Amino acid sequence: MKKLTFSFLLATTLIGGSANVMAMNTPEVTWDRHSLIMNGKRVCPVMGEIHYSRIPADEWAEEVHKMKEGGVTIIATYVFWNHVEEQEGVFNWSGQRDLRRFLEVCKNEEMPVILRIGPFCHGEVRNGGIPDWMFHKGCKLRSLDKTFLSYVDKLYRQIFSQTIGLQWKDGGPLLACQFDNEYRGSGDYLMALKKIALKIGFDLPFYTRTGWPQLSKPVPFGEMIPLYGDYADGFWDKELSETCGNYYKAFNFKGFRSSTAIGTDLLGKQEEKINKGDEDYPYFTCELGGGMVTAYHRRPYIYADDCYSLAVVKLGSGSNLLGYYMYHGGTNPESQTGITLNEMQRTLGTANNDLPVKNYDFQCPLGEFGQTYPQYYRLRPLHIFMKDYAELLAPMEATFPSKQDLKKGDDTELRWSYRSKDGSGFIFVNNYERLQSLSAKKNIQLAACGVTLPKLTIPAGTMAIFPINIDGIKYATAQIVAKRDGKIYMMQVNGIPSTIVMQNGKTLKNVKPKGLEKPVYENIYLLTQQEAEMFGLPAIAHEDMGFKATCVKQKEAGALRTIVKGKAKVAEAPSEEDWQTAAVYKITVPSASIANGKNLLSITYQGDCARLYANGKLIADNFQYGRPFLLGLWRLPKDCTELELRIMPWQANAPIYMPREADKTPGESIKKVEVAYF
Repeated sequence: MKKLTFSFLLATTLIGGSANVMAMNTPEVTWDRHSLIMNGKRVCPVMGEIHYSRIPADEWAEEVHKMKEGGVTIIATYVFWNHVEEQEGVFNWSGQRDLRRFLEVCKNEEMPVILRIGPFCHGEVRNGGIPDWMFHKGCKLRSLDKTFLSYVDKLYRQIFSQTIGLQWKDGGPLLACQFDNEYRGSGDYLMALKKIALKIGFDLPFYTRTGWPQLSKPVPFGEMIPLYGDYADGFWDKELSETCGNYYKAFNFKGFRSSTAIGTDLLGKQEEKINKGDEDYPYFTCELGGGMVTAYHRRPYIYADDCYSLAVVKLGSGSNLLGYYMYHGGTNPESQTGITLNEMQRTLGTANNDLPVKNYDFQCPLGEFGQTYPQYYRLRPLHIFMKDYAELLAPMEATFPSKQDLKKGDDTELRWSYRSKDGSGFIFVNNYERLQSLSAKKNIQLAACGVTLPKLTIPAGTMAIFPINIDGIKYATAQIVAKRDGKIYMMQVNGIPSTIVMQNGKTLKNVKPKGLEKPVYENIYLLTQQEAEMFGLPAIAHEDMGFKATCVKQKEAGALRTIVKGKAKVAEAPSEEDWQTAAVYKITVPSASIANGKNLLSITYQGDCARLYANGKLIADNFQYGRPFLLGLWRLPKDCTELELRIMPWQANAPIYMPREADKTPGESIKKVEVAYF
């Protein structure tokens, strides 16, 4: 394919691919240094990561719809190479590996998709997604090695076969592709991957790469948009202290787009540098922590405010696409060869952490079985705001009045920023940092766009966005959520009196929320936080059917195992042999609870880790970290009502980071077993 210059691409319908004829009614997509532009209008998407091959296919439609109701406007998903070609030359696109069916589900929901097609993905899968057999081909992986690229060509051709007729130009959902993941070498490798994809037939509005770490040689400008990320904590850290690493930086408004905390197990220490010219791309993220998975040696407990604070800070720092990793958890699929598909210290690639064999819940907005965690609702008002105010927000530049290099737990000043353009703006406030006791900030004077707010007390833990000269509002100490049919919906910020000053001089002080039906002034409605979180969602009543599960201990735990440190010099998870010494319980659930709706088996236990077996087969596992061990009962084999639960005892002084919420009492026991509807 003839290489197109960037100047030519700017003049065509699409950017980053060849010119083509768009399908009727397919939005025209371009981008500039601010944002994506669809049919001439700026958009600020919310991208949510879901791994289709980690969720049963018959659940996809419901789960994608729930993501949409959460405010997600773009789906991101990995195509794990070893999920589809575990055996060399044998591609499996059936069942929950059926990429085409998943894309069709997204098309039905009018949900654009960004495919992260590897060949290396990571995603906490075995070898980062590269099949075991590739390690025996005598070639250098993730390089310009001709043998390696020949196998990538075969993989990409197979992926392309699943997308025929479903690319954006065809009226399909496939909007973009990401090449490889967290690559730090020469951009020539990434360009070689793109060349393969284009030659095969991928022809998309744009292409992406992870913006971290800095490449040793950049890719030519315009070829791939770099996407960034930040997390509140990381399972990959080798330290066992509560707030290790520099994750605290994610809670500071700052001009530096990238993170030096992501993937330190693979990437090592990173400097605060991005490739020259990357700041001329729009500021997008693909891995903003929607939660965090638990490794055996490190088990972070993530709070809804962690996720919300990260999002407010990124938006206030200038990002115009918030991409969450993960937004929906999942379960590792069955192997075709008898191995397990989780990341482990003992595997050939990404051998740095022991992850659960099955569980990939990630504590994200929608968990392993589609259950909602608090951040699902906490984030919704922000997502609605990004959709309704995208054209106004996207071109606004970020300004940073507070220090950008605050140290961990620094409580000397309020963290805030503002974004503005042509006399209008939004002030962003964050008085929160994970596991740090920030104090209330008194007599705070915020100002932007020539407007000074009255002195405020910003309570501890508060995150807020205040409008300045927006839609007739001179300023408000309440947060805009939505603009629908000429009506403006605002959210009261807990602990801050709501004052709304109109540009016509009208001042409303200490305004109380009146809900969706009654305005507080003309077309302005003030909602409580709970009302804002539920804005636009249908009311659904769940009836507790009173199902009960029984649990009977059948075997005491044997002698404590010796916890050894593995290849990565962190604690190794129990081996299959170790599990034979676990305490054993029999759990019986009523058959009606399996057939009736979405029932979860919830197990609260004391111990190190636990497994569930059905008919002798491992179906679920859990590293104890303070939340219950869950199982979606509808996924049980037919007529299976009895489960075997095995628990490994917790050992005092184990070389494992356990959060403050976890029960660290030595030994093991069952605290509660129940059936809960969600």
